[in-house]
Amino acid sequence: MHLRRTLNRRNGGIGVTAGRATGGTRISTRVLYRRSMEAPWAWIAAVIIPILLLAPAIWNGYPLLQHDTGGYLARWYESHLEISRSNAYGIYLHLGQGSYFWINLACQALLTLWILHLTLRVLNMAQPLRLLTIALILIAATALPWLASMLLTDIFAGLAVLTLYILVAHNGKLSIAERISLFLFTSFAAASHTATFGVLLGLCCAGWIVKPLLGPRLQTGGLIQGSLTIVTGAAMLLAANFTLTGQLTWTPGGAAVSFGRMMQDGIVARYLNDHCDKIKLKLCPYRDQLPATADDFLWGNDSIFDKLGRFEGMNGEMEFIATHALVAYPLWQAEAAVEATAEQLVSVDTGEGNTGWIPHTYGIIERYLPEQVKTMRDARQQHWNMKFTAINWIHVPVALASMLLLAAIALAALWRRRLDDVDLLAVTVTVALLGNAFICGVLSGPHDRYGARMVWVATFVVLIAAARFLAHRHDPPYGRRDKNFSTPSL
Repeated sequence: MHLRRTLNRRNGGIGVTAGRATGGTRISTRVLYRRSMEAPWAWIAAVIIPILLLAPAIWNGYPLLQHDTGGYLARWYESHLEISRSNAYGIYLHLGQGSYFWINLACQALLTLWILHLTLRVLNMAQPLRLLTIALILIAATALPWLASMLLTDIFAGLAVLTLYILVAHNGKLSIAERISLFLFTSFAAASHTATFGVLLGLCCAGWIVKPLLGPRLQTGGLIQGSLTIVTGAAMLLAANFTLTGQLTWTPGGAAVSFGRMMQDGIVARYLNDHCDKIKLKLCPYRDQLPATADDFLWGNDSIFDKLGRFEGMNGEMEFIATHALVAYPLWQAEAAVEATAEQLVSVDTGEGNTGWIPHTYGIIERYLPEQVKTMRDARQQHWNMKFTAINWIHVPVALASMLLLAAIALAALWRRRLDDVDLLAVTVTVALLGNAFICGVLSGPHDRYGARMVWVATFVVLIAAARFLAHRHDPPYGRRDKNFSTPSL
Protein backbone atom coordinates (compact mmCIF):
# COMPACT_ATOMS: atom_id res chain seq x y z
CA MET A 1 0.00 0.00 0.00
CA HIS A 2 1.17 3.51 -0.59
CA LEU A 3 -0.21 7.02 -0.22
CA ARG A 4 0.06 9.81 -2.74
CA ARG A 5 -1.49 13.22 -2.85
CA THR A 6 -3.08 14.34 -6.08
CA LEU A 7 -4.75 17.49 -7.19
CA ASN A 8 -8.40 16.67 -7.54
CA ARG A 9 -9.56 19.58 -9.69
CA ARG A 10 -12.81 17.94 -10.64
CA ASN A 11 -13.85 17.84 -7.00
CA GLY A 12 -12.49 21.28 -6.32
CA GLY A 13 -9.79 20.36 -3.80
CA ILE A 14 -6.96 18.10 -2.73
CA GLY A 15 -7.65 14.38 -2.84
CA VAL A 16 -5.90 11.50 -1.12
CA THR A 17 -5.58 8.19 -2.90
CA ALA A 18 -4.78 5.01 -0.98
CA GLY A 19 -4.27 1.87 -2.97
CA ARG A 20 -2.09 -0.38 -5.00
CA ALA A 21 -0.45 0.59 -8.22
CA THR A 22 -3.27 -1.07 -10.11
CA GLY A 23 -5.97 0.98 -8.48
CA GLY A 24 -7.31 2.26 -5.19
CA THR A 25 -9.94 4.27 -3.38
CA ARG A 26 -9.96 8.06 -3.67
CA ILE A 27 -11.20 10.00 -0.66
CA SER A 28 -11.41 13.73 -1.43
CA THR A 29 -11.30 16.40 1.22
CA ARG A 30 -14.83 17.33 0.18
CA VAL A 31 -16.00 13.83 1.08
CA LEU A 32 -14.14 13.94 4.39
CA TYR A 33 -15.63 17.32 5.17
CA ARG A 34 -19.11 16.10 4.26
CA ARG A 35 -18.76 13.08 6.53
CA SER A 36 -17.55 15.22 9.44
CA MET A 37 -20.60 17.45 9.04
CA GLU A 38 -23.04 14.53 8.84
CA ALA A 39 -22.29 13.17 12.33
CA PRO A 40 -24.05 15.93 14.35
CA TRP A 41 -26.98 15.97 11.93
CA ALA A 42 -27.38 12.22 12.42
CA TRP A 43 -27.74 12.71 16.18
CA ILE A 44 -30.11 15.63 15.69
CA ALA A 45 -32.29 13.59 13.33
CA ALA A 46 -32.30 10.57 15.67
CA VAL A 47 -33.57 12.71 18.57
CA ILE A 48 -35.81 15.28 16.86
CA ILE A 49 -37.75 13.01 14.48
CA PRO A 50 -39.19 10.57 17.08
CA ILE A 51 -40.13 13.45 19.41
CA LEU A 52 -41.96 15.32 16.65
CA LEU A 53 -43.65 12.14 15.48
CA LEU A 54 -45.15 11.84 18.96
CA ALA A 55 -45.87 15.57 19.33
CA PRO A 56 -49.67 15.10 19.04
CA ALA A 57 -49.70 12.52 21.87
CA ILE A 58 -47.32 14.60 24.00
CA TRP A 59 -49.54 17.66 23.52
CA ASN A 60 -52.60 15.55 24.27
CA GLY A 61 -51.15 14.14 27.50
CA TYR A 62 -52.17 10.58 26.58
CA PRO A 63 -51.99 8.43 23.44
CA LEU A 64 -54.59 9.38 20.86
CA LEU A 65 -57.66 7.15 20.87
CA GLN A 66 -60.08 6.25 18.13
CA HIS A 67 -63.45 4.52 17.79
CA ASP A 68 -61.76 1.16 17.12
CA THR A 69 -59.10 1.40 19.85
CA GLY A 70 -61.34 -0.09 22.52
CA GLY A 71 -62.03 -3.19 20.45
CA TYR A 72 -58.30 -3.91 20.22
CA LEU A 73 -57.68 -3.16 23.91
CA ALA A 74 -60.39 -5.60 24.93
CA ARG A 75 -58.95 -8.51 22.99
CA TRP A 76 -56.60 -9.52 25.79
CA TYR A 77 -59.42 -9.62 28.32
CA GLU A 78 -62.30 -11.08 26.31
CA SER A 79 -62.15 -14.69 25.21
CA HIS A 80 -64.01 -14.27 21.94
CA LEU A 81 -63.27 -12.99 18.46
CA GLU A 82 -64.48 -9.55 17.47
CA ILE A 83 -65.22 -8.40 13.94
CA SER A 84 -62.16 -6.82 12.27
CA ARG A 85 -60.20 -6.65 15.55
CA SER A 86 -56.86 -8.41 15.34
CA ASN A 87 -55.84 -10.33 18.43
CA ALA A 88 -52.21 -9.97 17.31
CA TYR A 89 -52.48 -6.19 17.64
CA GLY A 90 -54.41 -6.61 20.87
CA ILE A 91 -51.47 -8.51 22.36
CA TYR A 92 -49.11 -5.77 21.17
CA LEU A 93 -51.17 -3.15 23.01
CA HIS A 94 -51.34 -5.25 26.16
CA LEU A 95 -47.55 -5.50 26.31
CA GLY A 96 -47.32 -1.73 26.65
CA GLN A 97 -50.30 -0.96 28.85
CA GLY A 98 -48.21 -0.79 32.03
CA SER A 99 -46.50 2.31 30.61
CA TYR A 100 -49.88 3.85 29.77
CA PHE A 101 -49.04 2.76 26.21
CA TRP A 102 -46.11 5.17 25.83
CA ILE A 103 -43.89 2.15 25.08
CA ASN A 104 -46.16 1.37 22.13
CA LEU A 105 -45.92 4.93 20.85
CA ALA A 106 -42.14 5.01 21.29
CA CYS A 107 -41.93 1.74 19.34
CA GLN A 108 -44.08 3.20 16.55
CA ALA A 109 -41.98 6.38 16.34
CA LEU A 110 -38.65 4.54 16.32
CA LEU A 111 -39.90 2.06 13.72
CA THR A 112 -40.98 4.96 11.54
CA LEU A 113 -37.58 6.65 11.85
CA TRP A 114 -35.78 3.39 11.09
CA ILE A 115 -37.88 2.55 8.04
CA LEU A 116 -37.64 6.07 6.59
CA HIS A 117 -33.87 5.97 7.00
CA LEU A 118 -33.56 2.44 5.63
CA THR A 119 -35.59 3.35 2.55
CA LEU A 120 -33.25 6.25 1.83
CA ARG A 121 -30.22 4.07 2.53
CA VAL A 122 -31.08 1.34 0.03
CA LEU A 123 -31.60 4.12 -2.53
CA ASN A 124 -28.11 5.50 -1.73
CA MET A 125 -29.65 8.73 -0.45
CA ALA A 126 -29.27 8.35 3.32
CA GLN A 127 -27.74 11.68 4.32
CA PRO A 128 -28.85 12.78 7.82
CA LEU A 129 -29.80 16.32 6.74
CA ARG A 130 -31.84 14.93 3.86
CA LEU A 131 -33.59 12.48 6.21
CA LEU A 132 -34.34 15.27 8.67
CA THR A 133 -35.68 17.58 5.95
CA ILE A 134 -37.95 14.92 4.45
CA ALA A 135 -39.18 13.83 7.89
CA LEU A 136 -39.98 17.40 8.92
CA ILE A 137 -42.04 17.91 5.75
CA LEU A 138 -43.91 14.65 6.37
CA ILE A 139 -44.57 15.63 9.98
CA ALA A 140 -45.89 19.07 9.00
CA ALA A 141 -47.81 18.20 5.85
CA THR A 142 -49.17 14.66 6.30
CA ALA A 143 -51.02 12.53 8.83
CA LEU A 144 -47.84 10.67 9.80
CA PRO A 145 -47.40 12.09 13.35
CA TRP A 146 -51.09 11.57 14.10
CA LEU A 147 -50.78 7.94 13.02
CA ALA A 148 -47.63 7.39 15.09
CA SER A 149 -49.31 8.98 18.14
CA MET A 150 -52.45 6.84 17.97
CA LEU A 151 -53.29 3.45 19.47
CA LEU A 152 -54.40 1.90 16.20
CA THR A 153 -52.98 -0.36 13.50
CA ASP A 154 -52.97 2.42 10.90
CA ILE A 155 -49.31 3.41 11.28
CA PHE A 156 -48.24 -0.07 10.18
CA ALA A 157 -50.17 0.02 6.88
CA GLY A 158 -47.90 2.49 5.08
CA LEU A 159 -44.70 1.37 6.79
CA ALA A 160 -45.31 -2.23 5.70
CA VAL A 161 -45.49 -1.20 2.04
CA LEU A 162 -42.01 0.31 2.37
CA THR A 163 -40.57 -2.68 4.23
CA LEU A 164 -41.99 -5.14 1.70
CA TYR A 165 -40.45 -3.09 -1.12
CA ILE A 166 -37.06 -3.12 0.64
CA LEU A 167 -37.20 -6.86 1.31
CA VAL A 168 -38.12 -7.71 -2.27
CA ALA A 169 -36.15 -5.17 -4.31
CA HIS A 170 -33.09 -4.54 -2.12
CA ASN A 171 -32.60 -7.75 -0.20
CA GLY A 172 -28.92 -7.90 -1.10
CA LYS A 173 -28.21 -4.55 0.57
CA LEU A 174 -29.41 -5.71 3.98
CA SER A 175 -27.56 -7.37 6.81
CA ILE A 176 -28.91 -10.61 8.24
CA ALA A 177 -30.25 -8.76 11.29
CA GLU A 178 -32.00 -6.23 9.06
CA ARG A 179 -33.59 -8.95 6.95
CA ILE A 180 -34.91 -10.72 10.02
CA SER A 181 -36.20 -7.48 11.57
CA LEU A 182 -37.93 -6.37 8.36
CA PHE A 183 -39.39 -9.84 7.85
CA LEU A 184 -40.86 -9.95 11.35
CA PHE A 185 -42.21 -6.40 11.18
CA THR A 186 -43.86 -6.94 7.78
CA SER A 187 -45.40 -10.19 9.01
CA PHE A 188 -46.77 -8.52 12.13
CA ALA A 189 -48.16 -5.63 10.08
CA ALA A 190 -49.97 -8.16 7.88
CA ALA A 191 -51.40 -9.81 11.01
CA SER A 192 -52.50 -6.49 12.50
CA HIS A 193 -55.29 -5.73 10.02
CA THR A 194 -57.04 -7.62 7.23
CA ALA A 195 -56.83 -4.66 4.82
CA THR A 196 -53.07 -4.39 5.33
CA PHE A 197 -52.81 -8.14 4.78
CA GLY A 198 -54.74 -7.76 1.52
CA VAL A 199 -52.58 -4.89 0.24
CA LEU A 200 -49.34 -6.76 0.97
CA LEU A 201 -50.71 -9.95 -0.59
CA GLY A 202 -51.70 -8.00 -3.69
CA LEU A 203 -48.23 -6.46 -3.98
CA CYS A 204 -46.59 -9.88 -3.75
CA CYS A 205 -48.92 -11.27 -6.42
CA ALA A 206 -48.18 -8.27 -8.65
CA GLY A 207 -44.46 -8.84 -8.14
CA TRP A 208 -44.66 -12.44 -9.32
CA ILE A 209 -46.78 -11.40 -12.33
CA VAL A 210 -44.35 -8.71 -13.56
CA LYS A 211 -41.16 -10.60 -12.72
CA PRO A 212 -40.79 -11.99 -16.28
CA LEU A 213 -40.86 -8.39 -17.56
CA LEU A 214 -38.40 -7.00 -15.03
CA GLY A 215 -35.99 -9.94 -15.16
CA PRO A 216 -33.08 -9.52 -12.71
CA ARG A 217 -34.66 -6.33 -11.36
CA LEU A 218 -36.83 -8.49 -9.08
CA GLN A 219 -34.81 -11.33 -7.62
CA THR A 220 -36.60 -14.61 -6.96
CA GLY A 221 -35.12 -14.76 -3.47
CA GLY A 222 -36.53 -11.36 -2.57
CA LEU A 223 -39.98 -12.27 -3.87
CA ILE A 224 -39.91 -15.53 -1.93
CA GLN A 225 -39.01 -13.72 1.30
CA GLY A 226 -41.68 -11.08 0.66
CA SER A 227 -44.29 -13.76 0.02
CA LEU A 228 -43.27 -15.65 3.15
CA THR A 229 -44.07 -12.57 5.23
CA ILE A 230 -47.70 -13.01 4.18
CA VAL A 231 -47.66 -16.66 5.19
CA THR A 232 -46.00 -15.82 8.50
CA GLY A 233 -48.47 -12.98 9.10
CA ALA A 234 -51.36 -15.38 8.62
CA ALA A 235 -49.73 -17.82 11.04
CA MET A 236 -49.24 -15.03 13.60
CA LEU A 237 -52.91 -14.07 13.37
CA LEU A 238 -54.12 -17.66 13.71
CA ALA A 239 -51.76 -18.27 16.63
CA ALA A 240 -52.94 -15.10 18.41
CA ASN A 241 -56.58 -16.06 17.90
CA PHE A 242 -55.94 -19.55 19.26
CA THR A 243 -53.96 -18.24 22.22
CA LEU A 244 -56.62 -15.78 23.36
CA THR A 245 -59.82 -17.59 22.34
CA GLY A 246 -58.94 -21.25 21.79
CA GLN A 247 -60.19 -20.99 18.19
CA LEU A 248 -57.82 -21.68 15.30
CA THR A 249 -59.67 -19.43 12.85
CA TRP A 250 -59.41 -16.16 10.96
CA THR A 251 -60.64 -12.92 12.47
CA PRO A 252 -64.29 -12.50 11.41
CA GLY A 253 -65.66 -9.51 9.60
CA GLY A 254 -65.40 -9.88 5.83
CA ALA A 255 -69.06 -10.68 5.21
CA ALA A 256 -70.32 -8.08 7.68
CA VAL A 257 -68.33 -5.17 6.27
CA SER A 258 -69.19 -6.16 2.69
CA PHE A 259 -72.83 -6.34 3.66
CA GLY A 260 -72.60 -2.86 5.16
CA ARG A 261 -71.14 -1.39 1.99
CA MET A 262 -73.84 -3.08 -0.14
CA MET A 263 -76.50 -1.78 2.21
CA GLN A 264 -75.46 1.86 1.86
CA ASP A 265 -75.27 1.41 -1.92
CA GLY A 266 -78.91 0.29 -1.92
CA ILE A 267 -78.10 -3.25 -3.05
CA VAL A 268 -79.34 -4.94 0.14
CA ALA A 269 -82.70 -3.16 0.00
CA ARG A 270 -83.10 -4.21 -3.64
CA TYR A 271 -82.22 -7.81 -2.81
CA LEU A 272 -84.74 -7.90 0.06
CA ASN A 273 -87.47 -6.41 -2.13
CA ASP A 274 -86.77 -8.97 -4.84
CA HIS A 275 -86.49 -12.06 -2.62
CA CYS A 276 -88.40 -11.62 0.65
CA ASP A 277 -91.50 -13.22 -0.88
CA LYS A 278 -89.42 -16.38 -1.54
CA ILE A 279 -86.87 -16.46 1.29
CA LYS A 280 -87.61 -15.85 4.95
CA LEU A 281 -84.95 -13.49 6.32
CA LYS A 282 -84.77 -11.59 9.61
CA LEU A 283 -84.31 -8.29 7.77
CA CYS A 284 -87.41 -8.65 5.60
CA PRO A 285 -89.74 -6.81 8.03
CA TYR A 286 -87.22 -3.94 8.20
CA ARG A 287 -86.39 -3.59 4.50
CA ASP A 288 -87.98 -0.15 4.35
CA GLN A 289 -86.22 1.04 7.52
CA LEU A 290 -82.58 0.38 6.66
CA PRO A 291 -80.31 3.32 7.60
CA ALA A 292 -78.37 5.30 5.04
CA THR A 293 -74.88 4.19 6.07
CA ALA A 294 -73.16 1.03 7.23
CA ASP A 295 -71.85 2.84 10.31
CA ASP A 296 -75.38 3.73 11.37
CA PHE A 297 -76.48 0.13 10.87
CA LEU A 298 -73.56 -1.55 12.65
CA TRP A 299 -72.72 0.98 15.35
CA GLY A 300 -75.74 3.25 15.72
CA ASN A 301 -77.76 3.47 18.92
CA ASP A 302 -80.82 1.21 19.10
CA SER A 303 -80.33 0.09 15.50
CA ILE A 304 -82.06 -2.75 13.68
CA PHE A 305 -78.76 -4.61 13.97
CA ASP A 306 -79.01 -4.46 17.78
CA LYS A 307 -82.59 -5.70 17.75
CA LEU A 308 -81.66 -8.72 15.65
CA GLY A 309 -78.82 -9.88 17.89
CA ARG A 310 -75.84 -8.03 16.42
CA PHE A 311 -73.08 -10.25 15.01
CA GLU A 312 -74.14 -13.36 16.90
CA GLY A 313 -77.63 -13.16 15.46
CA MET A 314 -76.85 -11.69 12.03
CA ASN A 315 -73.50 -13.06 10.80
CA GLY A 316 -75.04 -15.93 8.86
CA GLU A 317 -77.73 -13.79 7.25
CA MET A 318 -75.32 -10.99 6.32
CA GLU A 319 -72.99 -13.49 4.68
CA PHE A 320 -75.91 -15.06 2.82
CA ILE A 321 -77.21 -11.74 1.48
CA ALA A 322 -73.73 -10.42 0.58
CA THR A 323 -72.87 -13.59 -1.34
CA HIS A 324 -76.18 -13.92 -3.19
CA ALA A 325 -76.44 -10.20 -3.97
CA LEU A 326 -73.02 -10.38 -5.59
CA VAL A 327 -74.35 -13.03 -7.99
CA ALA A 328 -77.76 -11.41 -8.46
CA TYR A 329 -76.51 -7.95 -9.50
CA PRO A 330 -73.01 -8.30 -11.01
CA LEU A 331 -73.13 -5.14 -13.13
CA TRP A 332 -74.43 -3.03 -10.27
CA GLN A 333 -71.76 -4.49 -8.00
CA ALA A 334 -69.04 -3.66 -10.54
CA GLU A 335 -70.27 -0.08 -10.93
CA ALA A 336 -70.49 0.34 -7.16
CA ALA A 337 -66.95 -1.08 -6.76
CA VAL A 338 -65.50 1.42 -9.26
CA GLU A 339 -67.30 4.32 -7.58
CA ALA A 340 -66.23 3.20 -4.11
CA THR A 341 -62.60 2.80 -5.19
CA ALA A 342 -62.54 6.24 -6.80
CA GLU A 343 -64.17 7.84 -3.76
CA GLN A 344 -61.75 6.09 -1.41
CA LEU A 345 -58.75 7.37 -3.38
CA VAL A 346 -59.69 10.99 -2.66
CA SER A 347 -60.92 10.41 0.91
CA VAL A 348 -57.74 11.42 2.72
CA ASP A 349 -58.69 13.84 5.50
CA THR A 350 -56.64 13.52 8.68
CA GLY A 351 -58.39 12.95 12.01
CA GLU A 352 -61.46 10.84 11.21
CA GLY A 353 -62.57 9.22 14.45
CA ASN A 354 -60.20 11.25 16.66
CA THR A 355 -62.98 13.23 18.29
CA GLY A 356 -64.01 13.45 21.92
CA TRP A 357 -66.98 11.14 21.34
CA ILE A 358 -65.66 7.57 21.42
CA PRO A 359 -67.80 6.01 24.17
CA HIS A 360 -66.94 2.38 23.44
CA THR A 361 -63.22 3.00 23.86
CA TYR A 362 -63.86 4.98 27.05
CA GLY A 363 -65.95 2.11 28.39
CA ILE A 364 -63.25 -0.47 27.65
CA ILE A 365 -60.60 1.61 29.45
CA GLU A 366 -62.92 2.15 32.42
CA ARG A 367 -63.68 -1.58 32.62
CA TYR A 368 -60.21 -3.05 32.17
CA LEU A 369 -57.76 -0.21 32.91
CA PRO A 370 -59.36 1.79 35.73
CA GLU A 371 -55.98 3.12 36.90
CA GLN A 372 -55.67 5.01 33.58
CA VAL A 373 -59.13 6.56 33.57
CA LYS A 374 -58.14 9.87 35.21
CA THR A 375 -55.18 10.41 32.90
CA MET A 376 -57.28 9.49 29.89
CA ARG A 377 -60.12 11.81 30.96
CA ASP A 378 -57.70 14.70 31.54
CA ALA A 379 -56.31 14.48 27.99
CA ARG A 380 -57.15 17.27 25.55
CA GLN A 381 -58.87 14.86 23.17
CA GLN A 382 -61.46 14.00 25.80
CA HIS A 383 -62.16 17.73 26.28
CA TRP A 384 -62.90 18.15 22.58
CA ASN A 385 -59.79 20.28 22.06
CA MET A 386 -58.64 18.39 18.97
CA LYS A 387 -59.67 20.10 15.73
CA PHE A 388 -58.54 19.10 12.25
CA THR A 389 -60.15 21.70 9.96
CA ALA A 390 -57.08 23.93 9.70
CA ILE A 391 -54.75 20.92 9.56
CA ASN A 392 -56.63 19.51 6.58
CA TRP A 393 -56.28 22.80 4.70
CA ILE A 394 -52.68 21.63 4.35
CA HIS A 395 -52.91 17.84 4.52
CA VAL A 396 -55.61 17.28 1.90
CA PRO A 397 -54.05 19.38 -0.93
CA VAL A 398 -50.64 17.85 -0.19
CA ALA A 399 -52.11 14.33 -0.27
CA LEU A 400 -53.98 14.83 -3.53
CA ALA A 401 -51.03 16.56 -5.21
CA SER A 402 -48.70 13.80 -4.00
CA MET A 403 -50.88 11.10 -5.54
CA LEU A 404 -50.98 12.95 -8.87
CA LEU A 405 -47.21 13.44 -8.90
CA LEU A 406 -46.64 9.84 -7.84
CA ALA A 407 -48.83 8.61 -10.69
CA ALA A 408 -46.93 10.86 -13.10
CA ILE A 409 -43.58 9.44 -11.95
CA ALA A 410 -44.85 5.87 -12.27
CA LEU A 411 -46.43 6.42 -15.69
CA ALA A 412 -43.35 8.21 -17.02
CA ALA A 413 -41.17 5.29 -15.93
CA LEU A 414 -43.49 2.77 -17.56
CA TRP A 415 -43.68 4.88 -20.73
CA ARG A 416 -39.92 4.94 -21.20
CA ARG A 417 -39.84 1.22 -20.30
CA ARG A 418 -36.95 1.67 -17.89
CA LEU A 419 -37.24 1.56 -14.10
CA ASP A 420 -34.62 2.78 -11.68
CA ASP A 421 -34.96 2.15 -7.95
CA VAL A 422 -37.04 5.26 -7.24
CA ASP A 423 -39.31 4.55 -10.20
CA LEU A 424 -39.88 1.01 -8.93
CA LEU A 425 -40.75 2.40 -5.51
CA ALA A 426 -43.19 4.85 -7.13
CA VAL A 427 -44.88 2.04 -9.07
CA THR A 428 -45.04 -0.11 -5.91
CA VAL A 429 -46.67 2.64 -3.85
CA THR A 430 -49.08 3.48 -6.68
CA VAL A 431 -50.24 -0.14 -6.81
CA ALA A 432 -50.51 -0.17 -3.01
CA LEU A 433 -52.69 2.96 -2.99
CA LEU A 434 -54.96 1.53 -5.66
CA GLY A 435 -55.16 -1.79 -3.83
CA ASN A 436 -55.91 -0.07 -0.54
CA ALA A 437 -58.65 2.03 -2.16
CA PHE A 438 -60.21 -1.05 -3.74
CA ILE A 439 -60.07 -3.24 -0.62
CA CYS A 440 -61.27 -0.59 1.80
CA GLY A 441 -63.72 1.17 -0.53
CA VAL A 442 -65.39 -1.97 -1.86
CA LEU A 443 -65.40 -4.12 1.27
CA SER A 444 -65.96 -1.51 3.97
CA GLY A 445 -67.03 1.65 2.17
CA PRO A 446 -64.95 4.80 1.69
CA HIS A 447 -63.55 6.46 4.84
CA ASP A 448 -61.02 9.25 5.18
CA ARG A 449 -59.09 7.24 7.76
CA TYR A 450 -58.36 4.47 5.28
CA GLY A 451 -56.85 6.93 2.83
CA ALA A 452 -54.92 9.06 5.33
CA ARG A 453 -53.09 6.04 6.76
CA MET A 454 -51.55 5.26 3.35
CA VAL A 455 -51.27 8.48 1.36
CA TRP A 456 -48.36 9.90 3.36
CA VAL A 457 -46.19 7.25 1.64
CA ALA A 458 -46.97 8.93 -1.70
CA THR A 459 -45.68 12.22 -0.29
CA PHE A 460 -42.55 10.43 0.94
CA VAL A 461 -41.81 8.99 -2.51
CA VAL A 462 -42.40 12.35 -4.21
CA LEU A 463 -39.94 13.97 -1.79
CA ILE A 464 -37.39 11.23 -2.55
CA ALA A 465 -37.81 11.85 -6.29
CA ALA A 466 -37.39 15.59 -5.74
CA ALA A 467 -34.25 15.04 -3.64
CA ARG A 468 -32.79 12.79 -6.32
CA PHE A 469 -33.51 15.38 -9.01
CA LEU A 470 -31.80 18.11 -7.01
CA ALA A 471 -28.84 15.86 -6.26
CA HIS A 472 -28.33 15.03 -9.94
CA ARG A 473 -28.71 18.67 -10.93
CA HIS A 474 -26.54 20.36 -8.33
CA ASP A 475 -24.04 17.66 -7.33
CA PRO A 476 -22.64 15.84 -10.38
CA PRO A 477 -20.41 13.50 -8.33
CA TYR A 478 -23.49 12.31 -6.45
CA GLY A 479 -25.24 11.82 -9.77
CA ARG A 480 -22.39 9.69 -11.04
CA ARG A 481 -22.56 7.54 -7.92
CA ASP A 482 -26.26 7.01 -8.58
CA LYS A 483 -25.69 5.30 -11.92
CA ASN A 484 -26.42 2.03 -10.18
CA PHE A 485 -30.05 3.13 -10.17
CA SER A 486 -30.27 2.28 -13.86
CA THR A 487 -31.91 -1.06 -14.55
CA PRO A 488 -32.69 -3.21 -17.57
CA SER A 489 -35.58 -2.11 -19.75
CA LEU A 490 -38.91 -3.81 -19.33
